[in-house]
Amino acid sequence: MDSINLKSIIEMALAEDVGHGDITTFNLIEAGQQGCGELLAKSPGIIAGLPIAQLVFASLDQDSQFTAYKHDGEKIEPGDKLGMVQGSLRSLLVGERLALNFLQRLSGIATLTNRMVELAGNPAVKILDTRKTTPGLRMLEKYAVRVGGGFNHRFGLYDGAMVKDNHIIAAGGIKEAVQKLKTTIPVTVKIEVEVESLEHMQEALEAGVDIIMLDNMDPALMRQAVELNAGRVMLEASGGVNESNIAVIAATGVDAISLGALTHSVNSLDISFNLIKQDGSIKDQ
Repeated sequence: MDSINLKSIIEMALAEDVGHGDITTFNLIEAGQQGCGELLAKSPGIIAGLPIAQLVFASLDQDSQFTAYKHDGEKIEPGDKLGMVQGSLRSLLVGERLALNFLQRLSGIATLTNRMVELAGNPAVKILDTRKTTPGLRMLEKYAVRVGGGFNHRFGLYDGAMVKDNHIIAAGGIKEAVQKLKTTIPVTVKIEVEVESLEHMQEALEAGVDIIMLDNMDPALMRQAVELNAGRVMLEASGGVNESNIAVIAATGVDAISLGALTHSVNSLDISFNLIKQDGSIKDQ
């Protein structure tokens, strides 16, 4: 991950949450007090974001010490200890919610991605994310997809040419859009075209695209598209993919399946931060 962007994301999130100061913590806790807390899993899944949580606490207290008991990508069960952080008690209390927000969200994405990979049941078919991410958090959410065993589609509008339905209308057709792109973009940039019919797919093949997205096609039509393609270009299935049909779609012979749900319809994993009291016992915060 880009460390500079990651630092700016954490700084922005802390500014949003803390503002000019944590009224409760700063008036209850003396500046010099030290503390220790543990991160605890309360639901099963795939953990993602432990290095981000560590950086949150380090941003508040550069002398804090973070010990990870698990590593991103590992399966976790309720009751598993994920990590421990020691440092300024103020920093622990100020940073716990932000650290948990990142951990819970990213772990939810990794968990759903992993489930979709397993349900697809075909290692040859790549499970891809989309640009349907939380504004400002795309880098982290796409990281979580990789942790869960998925693959990243383009990161933004700048690193791949994707001709969608509105582009086709604006350009006057698939052929016209592709020809225009080929005369203007670098030869190293791949061109992908979204199609909804075999007729449009044939147009895209004749235009010489690199990737064809089969948009909202049923599995039977996808199989016909695979036959028509005959291995010439990469085929990506998209639209209407869910837990009940992903295995059927993966069996059609497509090369990849993209799901916006990996990042826009995720249930966060339940994770808690527990302060360890001076007598050694743990208090769930």
